[in-house]
Parts: sequence; structure tokens; C-alpha cells
Amino acid sequence: MKILACAEQRDGKFKKSAFEVTQAAKKIADQLHAELVVLVVGDAVEGIAPQLGQYGAARVVAVQDSRLHYYSTTAYAKVVAEVVQKEQAGIVFISATQMGKDIAPRVAGKLQAGLVADCTALKVDNGDIVATRPVYAGKAMVDVKVTTPIKIFTLRPNVFTASASGNATATVEKVSVNLVDADFATKVTGVKVAEGRPDVTEAGIVVSGGRGMKGPEHFHLIEKLADILGGGVGASRAVVDAGWRPHDEQVGQTGKTVSPSLYIACGISGAVQHLAGMSTSKYIVAINKDKDAPIFQVADYGIVGDVFEVLPALTQELQKTLGK
Repeated sequence: MKILACAEQRDGKFKKSAFEVTQAAKKIADQLHAELVVLVVGDAVEGIAPQLGQYGAARVVAVQDSRLHYYSTTAYAKVVAEVVQKEQAGIVFISATQMGKDIAPRVAGKLQAGLVADCTALKVDNGDIVATRPVYAGKAMVDVKVTTPIKIFTLRPNVFTASASGNATATVEKVSVNLVDADFATKVTGVKVAEGRPDVTEAGIVVSGGRGMKGPEHFHLIEKLADILGGGVGASRAVVDAGWRPHDEQVGQTGKTVSPSLYIACGISGAVQHLAGMSTSKYIVAINKDKDAPIFQVADYGIVGDVFEVLPALTQELQKTLGK
């Protein structure tokens, strides 16, 4: 049996989720006594591939093409599907990033494979993988088995831990996939990269604001706390719909799913759609003047009070403690 893990990179650097999916796949491979192969796709990625050895990869397959510098749904899906077939892999792990969520269903369709999306836990039971994933907007968790010959799992970022061990390096094998212009349905002509704060999907700490912030002019309080903690800034759907914050900061069922070590919800009531996007955070702190707000039902720590009084005081104390 072979397991294939897809390690996502951008601009020649692995995303944190690439290490998470590699290490998670290695643990399952060990339990199933299976061979692990890690796939890296992009432009000139051969040089970064060996570092995956620190996360359990012994062999890495690199598919390189200058046209793959920017992500293309159709081209990347073709590459992954063909490599799965060439390697005769029966299990495929992909990170549930924005790219992973886009590509996994296409690969599953090409391979007629069963797909379990957004897994938050994996275990082996009698030789089968049992995946745990949220359902009903995060209100319940379900254990799922896949019965198709090829099985695909996408893993929620920041849920599966990854830690480098030693200086092990993986052997790298270059594989070519015949890509034609028709495989690139769209072409990226330029990319504008956001500077400063980390993206909420990858940030270890996220500070989010809701309607309780009363207007965009007060979000500087959220930004200041996030900057002191080195975290990302999030927002509820109501805030984004009102035009107070950009859509790429939206956390929730129709926005981004986050699983940081610390999630601070400021002036967010905790509608089920928002909880679906952040309930797997390791620690949740809620600040709300309504003691009956649903957010307190999932919070590890709650502060009942005026966010405009609590945030400045909290920020000031953290500045003293962290020396910033």
C-alpha cells in the first residue's frame, strides 16, 4: 500500500500546512505499514523538497514546470491525479487550505475516489482509516470511513501538529507530467501579496471583531492587540457584509476556517455560522457585554464587559508583560 501526501508551497517556500500533512501522513503510514510518498508541485521546487525529510518523508516526488509557478486548478488537479495513478497510491492526504479545498474534489472526480473533507482527527481501526470531521456547521462531529479503492482526505490546517526532528533529508525524484496549454484554463498575470499581519488561516493567534465594535473606525483596537500578539485580524460575516473589513478576514461558514492556538472574539455574539469557522481553536477567549451570548458556550475564558473598556486595558497589560 502507498500513501501520497501533497505538500503545498508558495514562491519556493513550504506552507506550514505542508509539514502538518506530511507528518500526519507519516503517522498513518507507520500504523498501516505503508510507503509514504510526498508530492511537491510548482516551479523550481526540487531545491526545497529535501527538508520534508525532517517531518517524516523519505521520498519526495517533484513535478516542476515554469507554468506551475502560479496555482492553476485544472493543471494542478491533472498533476496530482496522474502522480497518484503512477505511484498506485491508495490513500491521498491534502491540506484543507484554500488551494486544497479547491483541488481535492477535482482530483477525487478524476480518480473516482471517495473524499472526506476538513478532517480534524485521524485514526486506524482494523486496517481502515477513520476520519473525524465537523458536520451541521460544527455543531456535531462524525467519524467517516471511505470504501472506494482510492481514498482522499483533506486535513484542517493548524489542527495536526508538526515538529521537525533532526536534520534528516528526503530523496527527491523529478517526475514529468505532460501539460498542454489547454490544461491551464486561466492564467495568472500578477499577484498582490498582503504585507504585515499573517493570514487568519495560518496565524497561531487570531483577534476577531464583530458588530459589537460598532463601526470600522474602532477596529484599530483589534489591530493593535493582534500586532502585539503577532496574530492575524479576523471579522464576523456581519462586519464584512457591512463593508467594515475585507472579505479575506471573514471567519465562519461562508468565510475562512481557522484553528489557531488562541482565538479572541471581541463583540461577537457567536452565531452558529461563525462558530463553524473557529470552534476547533485550542483556546477561545470571548469579550462581550451580553452574558448570555452564545460565544460563551464555546469559550474557554469569558469576559463580560464593554469591549471598548476591556480591549485597551488588555492591550496595555500585554504590552507590559511582553515588553512591547
